[in-house]
Parts: sequence; C-alpha cells; structure tokens
Amino acid sequence: MPDAMPDITYTQRYDRPTVALHWATAFLVLFQFVLGESWGWPAKPVHHLMVVAHLTAGILLTAIMGFRIAWRLTKGRQLSYLLRPLDRFFAMGVEYTLYVLLLAEIVLGYLWRWGAGQTMSFFGLLMPSPFTRFSAPFLHGIQTIHHWNAWLIVAIASGHGMAAIFHQVILKDRVLGRMMLRGDQGANPLFTQNP
Repeated sequence: MPDAMPDITYTQRYDRPTVALHWATAFLVLFQFVLGESWGWPAKPVHHLMVVAHLTAGILLTAIMGFRIAWRLTKGRQLSYLLRPLDRFFAMGVEYTLYVLLLAEIVLGYLWRWGAGQTMSFFGLLMPSPFTRFSAPFLHGIQTIHHWNAWLIVAIASGHGMAAIFHQVILKDRVLGRMMLRGDQGANPLFTQNP
C-alpha cells in the first residue's frame, strides 16, 4: 500500500464545473435508467408521467453532455498526468468509452421517439419529429440497441465507480477526492489518511 499522502491541493482536484457536470451526468444516467426499466409497471397516467420525465431528462442530458465536452476541450482541468501509466490508460479508456456510449444513447433516444412519429417533450414544450415515420422493424432495432446500450453504460459506469472506491478505500491514493466539490477535503473523514 502507498504511504500516506498529503491533503489534496486545489490543483489536484478537478475544477468545480467539471465536478458539477460529472455528478449531474451520473445522476441523470441513473435516473434515466431507472425510469426506462420501470415505466412499464405502473398504470397509464403514471406511466405517461414517467415517459415525459424520461424525455425531459434526456434533453437535459443532451445539454449537459454538450457543455461537458466543450468545457473539457477548453477550460476543464485535466488530471490524468497524476495517474500511473496503467491507471491512466484504463481511466481514459473508460472515460472515452462512456462519452461515446452516452452520445450514442442520446441519438438513439431521439431517433426512437421521432422515428415513431412522436414529439419530444421538455417540461411540456413539444418538439415535433423532423423525420417521416420509420418502418416498424427499423424502429424496433433502434429500441433494442437503445435498451442494451443503456445496460452497457450502467455496467461500465458501475465499474468506474467501484474502481474509484477501490482507489479511495484500499489504495488510499485519494483519487475519489479529486472529483468532490468540497473545498476543504482534508477536514472530511472520507478524505483523511491514517498514518
């Protein structure tokens, strides 16, 4: 196990917008997954509300991913240089894979909804389909890929989270602390190293 490390400095943490966008993405992905996997259970009025919430959250996720990519490519703080080469390889691989899968999931969601001739809804604001209605087999293919891609995203994101916890609890290298908003992490027991 590595020796106890000093408290994480400001430059060893991700900047606040990066952290906020990361956790907003994580929350929305989980929210979307739970809604999508459970909206078939309740009766029609609740089912409809769940579908509308899923659509609204999907549009929010679209905007957040756009901001997240733009921020990362411009002003976002990069900390991959702090990782060991093998850790860096896996961390960057997982990060880029999740970006690609999330963008694909967003596109598939729009195609599924609009391809069925239905509107997208954002807090009641309706966005009509720009496409003609897709054929039933093609639409079913989009729906199937959208479904299994969601499971893949959740599986990889769960592995990503478990790896962060492993680093924090077992390796004690404070990787998780870099993605926390709290300014004074040294005072938080989660980030305190025992000598």
